[in-house]
Amino acid sequence: MLRSYKYAMLPTPEQQEQLQRFFGSCRFVYNLGLETKIAAWLQARKNLSCIDLVNQLKELKDTDASWLTECPSQTLQMSLRNLDKAYSSFFKGGGFPRFKNRYSKQSIQFPQGVRVDFEHNTVFLPKLKNVSAVLHRKFEGQIKTVTVSKTNTGRYFVSILVENQASMPAKKPVNEETTVGVDMGVRSFATLSAGSSFENIRTLRTNLKRLRTEQRTLSRRFRKGVKAQSSNYHKQKLVVARLHERIANQREDYLHKVSTQLIKQYDTVVLEDLNIAGMMKNRKLALAIGEVGWHKFETMLNYKAEWYGKNIKYIGRFEPSSKLCSACGAIQQELKLHHREWTCVKCATTHDRDVNAAINIKAFGLRNQPASVNVSQ
Repeated sequence: MLRSYKYAMLPTPEQQEQLQRFFGSCRFVYNLGLETKIAAWLQARKNLSCIDLVNQLKELKDTDASWLTECPSQTLQMSLRNLDKAYSSFFKGGGFPRFKNRYSKQSIQFPQGVRVDFEHNTVFLPKLKNVSAVLHRKFEGQIKTVTVSKTNTGRYFVSILVENQASMPAKKPVNEETTVGVDMGVRSFATLSAGSSFENIRTLRTNLKRLRTEQRTLSRRFRKGVKAQSSNYHKQKLVVARLHERIANQREDYLHKVSTQLIKQYDTVVLEDLNIAGMMKNRKLALAIGEVGWHKFETMLNYKAEWYGKNIKYIGRFEPSSKLCSACGAIQQELKLHHREWTCVKCATTHDRDVNAAINIKAFGLRNQPASVNVSQ
């Protein structure tokens, strides 16, 4: 089983300068490799492999860019490997890789040579030696890949991918008693078929007024036509970055808590296969949908279900979960989005829209899929 552990790093000023050189070297190699790949394809319709780029890197170190030797060679090779993976995924329907810049989040990878000392709270990295870290939890297993990253706010993190001897647990059996249907929403973040719900904490909306104020201040301090901005501009840019980071951390923390609670409480979770990208095109709902983080929440549910041997099932996005009466099966065709409660014209049962949808989602999930099959998105 592969699991990743993320820790905060506390490098010294000298180590920070060295990390900056590492980031710059990997960024240079990545951008040069991407430029070379594009030129080779446009001129000769040739797709250069990762090995071709690595061989060119050796020549580059011996001639014009000898300063690249300051960075671990395997870290530079990992940068080219990531480029080759991104470039290959473009021909399979993914997005085209973009050039990296120094102003966004920075990251480098160490494929080997890393040691973790939990007793002294240090992580040994090639050419950096021991770097202090907040090792708040231990792990056992073989270290596969280590990623060191720096956020826009100047914080450093190390993510360690570990392979342990434990195998994935067997999937739990699917039955009605341990299955829950989840209706994702905007007013309530998630409503369960059991009748309970999780509120939408609206992390962006609660900070939006302050965010707009800080961004207007940043815009006023920007000087057009000047390459070197003032120190006040950079200070304000850090304020905006920290506020964005705070909003993202609040959202992620809440998603982790809700997803963990659902996975531990139920053996099977049934969701709707929502067209999130299409829903985001609605300008009236885009902000509300974007701030709840449905896609990340589903990602968390899926990998935590693998950890604990639970099941994630999806129903079709065109199933009438909201308009179908869970009591008698009649469909309310005239139901609009603003109708939060409605009464069935056939059996006179009054429904809460979200709870009724969650009950129907559970019923569709149990009805349409075999109990022995786990459905993933």
